[in-house]
Amino acid sequence: MERMTTKTLAEIYLQQGHFQEAYEIYKALAEKDPFDDEIQKRIEELEEKLHPSAPSGSSSLPVEEQIRHLEKWLANIRKRRSD
Repeated sequence: MERMTTKTLAEIYLQQGHFQEAYEIYKALAEKDPFDDEIQKRIEELEEKLHPSAPSGSSSLPVEEQIRHLEKWLANIRKRRSD
């Protein structure tokens, strides 16, 4: 059974202190809608909770994963422009 990916479920995990689960759901939601500011804000907050030693504004993800994430954003942008 595929796990549901909704903001509501992510918020429940967040309220219960299950930050990694909430983070994973928000990351999946961000891939579907990379321009949702609320999702991006939650991801930043959770990255800070999960990796507090990382300097503010820097990504804790490996470069390869950052590139893959940005390529998905670009693909979504191109798709929206062609629709």
